[in-house]
Amino acid sequence: WHRKGWHLQGCPLSLQVLAYNRRTYTTASQRLIITIIPAPGGEPPYQGEFLVGNRNVEELLPEAAREMFLQGSSGVWERGDLQVINITSALDRGGRVPLPIEGRKEGVYVKVGSHSPFSPCLESAVSPQSRFRCSLGQQPLASCYDTFAPHFSIRWCNLILLQVWPSPTTPGLVWGSGVLEEHGDFQPPTEVPPQDLLPGFLVTLLVPLVVAALLCLLLGHLMCCRREGV
Repeated sequence: WHRKGWHLQGCPLSLQVLAYNRRTYTTASQRLIITIIPAPGGEPPYQGEFLVGNRNVEELLPEAAREMFLQGSSGVWERGDLQVINITSALDRGGRVPLPIEGRKEGVYVKVGSHSPFSPCLESAVSPQSRFRCSLGQQPLASCYDTFAPHFSIRWCNLILLQVWPSPTTPGLVWGSGVLEEHGDFQPPTEVPPQDLLPGFLVTLLVPLVVAALLCLLLGHLMCCRREGV
């Protein structure tokens, strides 16, 4: 499930969704008509991506599961204006297929956005000290581990915080009516004085000929006049 800003806002799009059953490997397809509208407050500039280790991607697609995840995110973010931006399977990000034992899950990346800055807990989790502890196999420096428990197991060493600012839009071209305004005089381009192209033509033609003639004379001298006994 993915939501992002489209350039065709307000235009209906036809999407064909192809799905398969994990157990029976049967496939099904459905065509959806989606109308994209801009978010009321625009794209949230503060975005955090969490790796949920005990879930598959289809388990976070229902609205109830996403609302539950947003409640846990509100506890660590200390904000209430959060929204889910993107849900991606860990398999699409280079993860390995889990072994079919002990109910292991593939993992899900969930990106959450807000218009409010990050909390001190999130900033401490991505600090250089925390990254160093993660390289040693230890937990990062953060005090909000149990906010998602017991429903979601967050791998805090994979936490990513992003600040996305809207890029300035350049004004487009303004097309006129195509009709010359009244009392407007057409100004033709200035005349170019005639140029003498003969010297350039002679140089281009004579220089290769002179070089070729000298090479022929040198080759003839070596082959005819430098033979043994001559």
